[in-house]
Order: sequence, then structure tokens, then C-alpha cells
Amino acid sequence: MKKSSISCGQQDFSSVLELSLELTKNYDHIPLCYIHTYGCAQNVSDSEKIMGLMKECGYSFTDKVENADLIIFNTCAIRENAEAKVFGNIGELKRLKENNKNLVIAVCGCMTQQKHIADRIMESYHQVDIVFGTYGAEKLPQMILDVLRENKRVFAICENGDLMSESLRQLRSDKIKASIPIMYGCNNFCSYCIVPYVRGRERSRELDAVYEEAKSLVEQGCKEITLLGQNVNSYSYGFVELLKKINSIDGDFRIRFLSSHPKDASKELIDAIIDLPKVAKHLHLPLQSGCDEILSAMNRRYTTNDYMRIVSYARERKPDFSFSSDIIVGFPGESYEQFCQTKEFLREVKFDNIFSYVYSRRSGTKAAELRDNISDSQKGLWLRELILDQRETATNWLSRFVGMTLVVLPDMEGRTGEGWLAGKSDENIIVEFKGGKSLIGQFVRVKITKAMNWALLGEIDK
Repeated sequence: MKKSSISCGQQDFSSVLELSLELTKNYDHIPLCYIHTYGCAQNVSDSEKIMGLMKECGYSFTDKVENADLIIFNTCAIRENAEAKVFGNIGELKRLKENNKNLVIAVCGCMTQQKHIADRIMESYHQVDIVFGTYGAEKLPQMILDVLRENKRVFAICENGDLMSESLRQLRSDKIKASIPIMYGCNNFCSYCIVPYVRGRERSRELDAVYEEAKSLVEQGCKEITLLGQNVNSYSYGFVELLKKINSIDGDFRIRFLSSHPKDASKELIDAIIDLPKVAKHLHLPLQSGCDEILSAMNRRYTTNDYMRIVSYARERKPDFSFSSDIIVGFPGESYEQFCQTKEFLREVKFDNIFSYVYSRRSGTKAAELRDNISDSQKGLWLRELILDQRETATNWLSRFVGMTLVVLPDMEGRTGEGWLAGKSDENIIVEFKGGKSLIGQFVRVKITKAMNWALLGEIDK
């Protein structure tokens, strides 16, 4: 049986090349890596950096888990069902491990940054060789080597960390769209959210480093860049200044970002979105609840009036300004009347799209200590009620675009039928239109002919 180890790992080799040679000599073939990413865009970005590192270490990649020499699960801790799915998938790897003793299995990310999760894996999932959290990904090759050379398990859960190394190059699978993390962690401590505990306090990347990465992507032909942060408005070097600097890069591309916290969203941010030509005309602004009492219990630190002031200013400047949002249904102690306040507020704002979820208890958060007297079945009914209500609102509100010409970046074939393409407009609305596949990855002017609850239909504006 393997010996367990708790360590943050140390790099024993002076270069990636030296480490690569040491790793690959354990195989009589080019080793294959399989990586499965759960959760948000930040996790996707982290996985791309891990893939870039493993490529430098001599690994190739496979989309078939049974062919892999190295399996990595990069996990999410936002909701309970995501954790349950990960544990189920880890359990299924036991058979692969029994059939291939040289297989290395690693689990990382937000889930494993929690001690009780790491302990559970160590005690009950012996097929897992490596566990690390949201820090120290650059030490993964050394950890793999420890497993291969010393036949031991490596658990590297650090309680805090710096920014992921700027030397890690992302291996991006999408040549049209790319994301750039501008900061890590969160200082807000919303009562329901585990993120500050698993990703740490806010740390911002240098403005010039972000700019140079964006400039490089544009030079490589990238058409859409999404700037990532738990609260981009808290970016230490000035988020509006960053938008202006990236907007100044020569090239035909657009800028998106995720995500803004309403308590920090400013008129200056709205002005930048509207006035900077390369910034998409859309703001994802998580509301979570349309009831002030629930917002207070969530520790969101704004009221519905505060939120509406942002919306009103944007719509005064640009009447068709597009908003999307996140909504939590069934927060502990929420009454049906309070839930109905959320429904009413959504009607008032007129969101183009919402991402709505049933509240998920996260151990270690303040909300987990609150009494929750709402049944799961009742929460499910509320969620369905909210979705149906929003669907009607969206269909009516999206009709404002009928007759208008929108700029669309198609990136896939459409659902409407053969010969249709689909992509997002500047307003972050799905638009489908008839066109040849050669248009994928190019900006297209599309005249909108029909609005549905999930998308717009149109035709190329000649």
C-alpha cells in the first residue's frame, strides 16, 4: 500500500526540460493526459494552464479517460450536486487504477482546498494519488514524479498562495475566444459562498501583464477576450483603466468580463462599456435576490434601490442596454412572499437572461448555520415558477431588437436547422442566422427578424 504524504511540494529540478526528461523516461510511449474541468470560467482557465505545463513536460492529451496515463479532475465547490458528481466520477476510476498500476490520478481545485474534502479523499478514495487545491499547480510535475519514483500519495493543500505563475502558458483549445484571469480570490464573504475560503483573498495581476497577454491573443487572431475575476470592480490597478488600455490594442476584437459586484459597480463602469467601442454592450451583474431582507442575510451590501440605480443609469444612456444576472432561490429563511419580490424585481429590471439556482448549503459559510425550513421540493417549485416567469419577460424584452442590426460572432452551427450558424451579439444574446461555415470566427452584421425566449433569429445584413 502506498504511503500517504501531506506536502506543498518542492521543485527538485532546475528546469522544466530536466523535469520533462525525468518524467517521460517512466514510459515507453508519449504519456497521455486526460483533464476534466468542473465549474466556472476561472476553473477552465486554470485547467488550460495545467495543460500547458503538462505539454511542456512531454505529455500529449486524450479525450478518452481509459487511454490516459494521467487523469486530472479540476473541481468546483459552488454547489453540493457538483461535489456529488465529482465523488461519483472519482469512484468510477477505481477500476481503471486496478487495471493500470502506472496510472496517476490527481484531483485539484476548489473542492479539494477544503480540508474535510481532502481528508475524505485520503481516507476513502485510495485510487487517487495526488490532491492539491487552488494553489501550487506549477508543482504538479514534481508531485507526479514523486508518485512514479517513490510510490507514494501526495497531498499538497496550502492554506494560502500567490498568483499562479506568469510563466505558465495556457494551452487554449478555442482560437476564436479566450479568457484572461486578471485577479484571484474574493474579499466579499457573501454568507452563502465558499469562494473566499477556497480561493483566498483578492490578489490582482499587474496591469501590464494582463495587457501583454491580451495583445498577444489579438495578434494570434483571437476575436473575443473575457477578463475574469470574482469581482472585477475590485481590480487593484483600476478596472476601467484596464478596459481602456485593452481597448487601445489594434485589431478587430471585443472585450467581455465576468463578474461585477453591484456594490462596486459605478457610473464610470457603465460609461466605459457604452463609450469604448471594443467593449461588449452588456453587463452581467449578479443580483441573487430581489428582496432587501434576503440581500442583507446574504451579506451582499447593497439594496434593490442601489441595484436599480445602476440599471436606470445604463438605460438612460442606452435604452436597449443588456443585463444578465444570477439568482438564488430558497435561501434559508426565505418566505414565498420574499421570493415573489424577486420575481417582481426581475420583471422591473427586464433581464435578457438569468442563471437561477436552488440554494446549496456550503459547510463553513455563515449561511450554513441558518435554519432552513424550506423543503427541497418546494425550492424546486419556486425555481420552475421563476424560470417560467423570466421566460415570458425575456421573450417580450428581446423583441426590442427586431428590425435592428446586431454585430454577431458566430462560433458554431445553429440549432434552428441545417445551414444555420449561432453566436453571441455584443449584447451577449444568442443569435442564429443562415450562413456558410466560413463565417465562423468572423464578425457578421445580422438584421434581427424574430425574438424567442432563448435567442434571436436574423439574416445577414447586406
